[in-house]
Amino acid sequence: MEGQSFRLADEVRYIQRRAANQDGRVVTLGRLILFSTKTGDAWLLDPADRLAARLARNGESEPIHIEETDTTFAIGWKGRYRLEGPAFVYTDQNTGRVATILVTRPIS
Repeated sequence: MEGQSFRLADEVRYIQRRAANQDGRVVTLGRLILFSTKTGDAWLLDPADRLAARLARNGESEPIHIEETDTTFAIGWKGRYRLEGPAFVYTDQNTGRVATILVTRPIS
């Protein structure tokens, strides 16, 4: 992300606010994807490694551990995800719980 200035924590707060307002948004930062849904959920994804962290559920922000400097950042990933047809399947690495979210219409 050479030449671009951003703070990941700021982007996370932004997408959490969008989720609290039930506003669907997508933000991309290099290889990372942050998105919120009209149902009040928000996620941070790393598609290259299939890593995921839930940032909000039903409009309520969830904690995430992020360490940032001016040149690097580290994310406390909470689980992994996969796509199965119209389903987004998330597995929590601590509890082993699996959440399946059906996508009812394609993202445009």
